[in-house]
Amino acid sequence: MAALETVTAAKHQSGKRVNKKSTRVDLTPMVDLGFLLITFFVFTTSMTKPKVMGIITPKDSNIPTLLCESCVITAVLAKDDRIIYYEGIQKDNTIIKETTFTAEGLRAVLLQKKAAVNIARGSENEMVLIVKPADESSYKNFVDILDEVAINGIKNYFIDELNNEDKQLLKK
Repeated sequence: MAALETVTAAKHQSGKRVNKKSTRVDLTPMVDLGFLLITFFVFTTSMTKPKVMGIITPKDSNIPTLLCESCVITAVLAKDDRIIYYEGIQKDNTIIKETTFTAEGLRAVLLQKKAAVNIARGSENEMVLIVKPADESSYKNFVDILDEVAINGIKNYFIDELNNEDKQLLKK
Protein backbone atom coordinates (compact mmCIF):
# COMPACT_ATOMS: atom_id res chain seq x y z
CA MET A 1 0.00 0.00 0.00
CA ALA A 2 1.05 3.58 -0.39
CA ALA A 3 1.92 5.46 2.75
CA LEU A 4 2.08 9.20 3.18
CA GLU A 5 4.31 10.66 5.79
CA THR A 6 4.07 14.30 6.71
CA VAL A 7 7.29 15.95 7.79
CA THR A 8 7.33 19.49 9.01
CA ALA A 9 10.31 21.45 7.82
CA ALA A 10 12.02 24.43 9.36
CA LYS A 11 10.96 27.99 8.67
CA HIS A 12 12.21 29.67 5.58
CA GLN A 13 13.56 33.16 5.66
CA SER A 14 10.25 34.61 4.65
CA GLY A 15 8.62 33.14 7.71
CA LYS A 16 6.39 30.58 6.03
CA ARG A 17 6.43 26.97 6.98
CA VAL A 18 6.87 24.46 4.14
CA ASN A 19 5.22 21.09 4.49
CA LYS A 20 7.11 18.39 2.64
CA LYS A 21 5.26 15.20 1.96
CA SER A 22 7.17 12.06 1.05
CA THR A 23 5.49 9.10 -0.60
CA ARG A 24 6.58 5.51 -0.37
CA VAL A 25 4.89 2.91 -2.60
CA ASP A 26 4.77 -0.68 -1.40
CA LEU A 27 5.18 -2.95 -4.47
CA THR A 28 4.61 -6.25 -2.66
CA PRO A 29 1.07 -6.79 -4.05
CA MET A 30 2.33 -6.05 -7.59
CA VAL A 31 5.08 -8.66 -7.25
CA ASP A 32 2.54 -11.19 -5.98
CA LEU A 33 0.31 -10.47 -8.97
CA GLY A 34 3.26 -10.89 -11.35
CA PHE A 35 4.11 -14.30 -9.92
CA LEU A 36 0.47 -15.38 -10.13
CA LEU A 37 0.34 -14.41 -13.81
CA ILE A 38 3.59 -16.20 -14.60
CA THR A 39 2.34 -19.31 -12.80
CA PHE A 40 -0.97 -19.18 -14.68
CA PHE A 41 0.64 -18.91 -18.13
CA VAL A 42 3.20 -21.64 -17.45
CA PHE A 43 0.46 -23.96 -16.21
CA THR A 44 -1.93 -23.34 -19.13
CA THR A 45 0.75 -23.76 -21.80
CA SER A 46 1.90 -27.04 -20.31
CA MET A 47 -1.67 -28.36 -20.09
CA THR A 48 -2.63 -27.72 -23.73
CA LYS A 49 -1.05 -30.15 -26.15
CA PRO A 50 -1.74 -29.96 -29.90
CA LYS A 51 -3.77 -32.82 -31.32
CA VAL A 52 -2.55 -34.27 -34.59
CA MET A 53 -3.59 -37.22 -36.67
CA GLY A 54 -0.86 -39.81 -36.82
CA ILE A 55 0.21 -41.35 -40.09
CA ILE A 56 1.69 -44.82 -39.88
CA THR A 57 4.34 -45.34 -42.50
CA PRO A 58 5.16 -48.88 -43.59
CA LYS A 59 8.62 -50.36 -43.51
CA ASP A 60 10.43 -50.66 -46.82
CA SER A 61 9.89 -54.04 -48.37
CA ASN A 62 10.22 -55.67 -51.77
CA ILE A 63 7.15 -57.82 -51.16
CA PRO A 64 4.15 -56.35 -53.02
CA THR A 65 0.93 -55.75 -51.15
CA LEU A 66 -1.92 -57.85 -52.54
CA LEU A 67 -5.07 -55.81 -53.03
CA CYS A 68 -8.51 -56.72 -54.20
CA GLU A 69 -8.89 -54.81 -57.49
CA SER A 70 -12.58 -54.11 -56.94
CA CYS A 71 -11.85 -52.85 -53.42
CA VAL A 72 -9.52 -50.04 -54.52
CA ILE A 73 -10.46 -46.45 -55.22
CA THR A 74 -7.80 -43.94 -56.28
CA ALA A 75 -8.27 -40.23 -55.64
CA VAL A 76 -6.04 -37.77 -57.49
CA LEU A 77 -6.05 -34.32 -55.92
CA ALA A 78 -6.11 -31.77 -58.73
CA LYS A 79 -5.99 -27.99 -58.74
CA ASP A 80 -8.98 -25.78 -57.91
CA ASP A 81 -10.23 -28.10 -55.12
CA ARG A 82 -11.14 -30.91 -57.52
CA ILE A 83 -10.79 -34.65 -57.00
CA ILE A 84 -10.45 -36.98 -59.96
CA TYR A 85 -11.06 -40.58 -58.98
CA TYR A 86 -11.37 -44.02 -60.48
CA GLU A 87 -12.10 -47.46 -59.14
CA GLY A 88 -9.78 -50.42 -59.50
CA ILE A 89 -6.46 -50.29 -61.30
CA GLN A 90 -6.04 -47.72 -64.05
CA LYS A 91 -6.30 -49.14 -67.55
CA ASP A 92 -7.08 -47.66 -70.94
CA ASN A 93 -10.82 -48.17 -70.50
CA THR A 94 -11.00 -46.98 -66.89
CA ILE A 95 -14.00 -44.78 -66.13
CA ILE A 96 -12.77 -41.51 -64.70
CA LYS A 97 -15.05 -39.42 -62.48
CA GLU A 98 -14.72 -36.08 -60.75
CA THR A 99 -16.03 -34.81 -57.41
CA THR A 100 -15.46 -32.08 -54.85
CA PHE A 101 -14.67 -31.95 -51.14
CA THR A 102 -18.27 -31.43 -50.06
CA ALA A 103 -20.28 -33.92 -48.02
CA GLU A 104 -22.36 -34.69 -51.13
CA GLY A 105 -19.19 -35.20 -53.13
CA LEU A 106 -16.24 -37.04 -51.61
CA ARG A 107 -18.01 -38.38 -48.53
CA ALA A 108 -20.84 -39.83 -50.61
CA VAL A 109 -18.34 -41.49 -52.98
CA LEU A 110 -16.42 -43.07 -50.09
CA LEU A 111 -19.58 -44.30 -48.37
CA GLN A 112 -20.88 -45.83 -51.61
CA LYS A 113 -17.57 -47.61 -52.16
CA LYS A 114 -17.56 -48.93 -48.59
CA ALA A 115 -21.08 -50.28 -49.07
CA ALA A 116 -20.12 -51.92 -52.40
CA VAL A 117 -17.05 -53.57 -50.85
CA ASN A 118 -19.13 -54.76 -47.92
CA ILE A 119 -21.60 -56.42 -50.28
CA ALA A 120 -18.90 -57.92 -52.51
CA ARG A 121 -16.37 -59.06 -49.91
CA GLY A 122 -18.40 -59.29 -46.71
CA SER A 123 -16.34 -56.67 -44.87
CA GLU A 124 -16.07 -52.95 -45.50
CA ASN A 125 -12.59 -52.96 -43.91
CA GLU A 126 -11.13 -54.39 -47.13
CA MET A 127 -11.69 -51.10 -48.94
CA VAL A 128 -8.44 -49.34 -49.90
CA LEU A 129 -8.13 -45.65 -50.72
CA ILE A 130 -5.06 -44.47 -52.62
CA VAL A 131 -4.48 -40.71 -52.38
CA LYS A 132 -2.27 -39.10 -55.02
CA PRO A 133 -1.78 -35.36 -54.61
CA ALA A 134 -0.78 -33.46 -57.74
CA ASP A 135 1.77 -30.68 -57.70
CA GLU A 136 -1.00 -28.14 -58.31
CA SER A 137 -3.11 -29.28 -55.34
CA SER A 138 -2.97 -27.45 -52.03
CA TYR A 139 -1.99 -28.70 -48.60
CA LYS A 140 -5.53 -27.87 -47.43
CA ASN A 141 -6.89 -30.41 -49.94
CA PHE A 142 -4.57 -33.08 -48.55
CA VAL A 143 -5.68 -32.34 -44.98
CA ASP A 144 -9.34 -32.36 -46.07
CA ILE A 145 -9.07 -35.80 -47.65
CA LEU A 146 -7.32 -37.19 -44.55
CA ASP A 147 -10.14 -35.73 -42.46
CA GLU A 148 -12.63 -37.58 -44.64
CA VAL A 149 -10.61 -40.78 -44.13
CA ALA A 150 -10.92 -40.34 -40.36
CA ILE A 151 -14.61 -39.37 -40.49
CA ASN A 152 -15.58 -42.34 -42.68
CA GLY A 153 -13.45 -44.82 -40.72
CA ILE A 154 -11.38 -46.03 -43.66
CA LYS A 155 -8.85 -48.46 -42.24
CA ASN A 156 -6.59 -48.89 -45.28
CA TYR A 157 -5.32 -45.90 -47.19
CA PHE A 158 -2.09 -45.15 -48.98
CA ILE A 159 -0.43 -41.91 -49.99
CA ASP A 160 1.35 -42.27 -53.30
CA GLU A 161 3.03 -40.10 -55.90
CA LEU A 162 1.61 -39.44 -59.35
CA ASN A 163 2.93 -41.77 -62.03
CA ASN A 164 2.99 -41.04 -65.78
CA GLU A 165 -0.46 -42.52 -66.36
CA ASP A 166 -1.94 -40.29 -63.67
CA LYS A 167 -0.26 -37.23 -65.16
CA GLN A 168 -1.81 -38.07 -68.53
CA LEU A 169 -5.13 -38.46 -66.74
CA LEU A 170 -4.86 -34.92 -65.34
CA LYS A 171 -4.09 -33.50 -68.76
CA LYS A 172 -7.35 -34.88 -70.12
